[in-house]
Amino acid sequence: MKKILLLAAVALTLASCQSKTDKNVDAASTVTDTAAITASADSAKAEAIRHTDGPVLTFETNNYYFGKIEKGEKVSYSFKFRNTGKMPLIITDAIATCGCTVPEIPKAPIKPGQAGELNVVFNSAGKTGRQDKIVSVKSNALNSAIELHLTGEIKE
Repeated sequence: MKKILLLAAVALTLASCQSKTDKNVDAASTVTDTAAITASADSAKAEAIRHTDGPVLTFETNNYYFGKIEKGEKVSYSFKFRNTGKMPLIITDAIATCGCTVPEIPKAPIKPGQAGELNVVFNSAGKTGRQDKIVSVKSNALNSAIELHLTGEIKE
């Protein structure tokens, strides 16, 4: 009989702990949900500001036609651009489609209204025929996905 009473007391104790735990979980989950909503609202505000006041990368031209060149020649071109946005522009990377094309990005941030250059060198060694080398520019600009093209033909 004592064992049954002892088991009943233990069961009641566990049951009361369970309901307190559920309340704690509910309270913690409410705090977490509130924090998530606040973070989401802050993120939405930041995103809205970024879309209206962020940097904008504007190139004079996205394509440079280097014409017909001899095999083995190197072609250099400076793509001129301007930050037409309202915040400093930072070009983080420029990736070429192959190792024969080497882009060089500016190191310093470009202030609103300022101009800059992205230099590209194409080495035609081992290439023949029509060429279209693409340089993908990555930045903090609102229009961050920009492709630049070097096109031309290599004579044999």
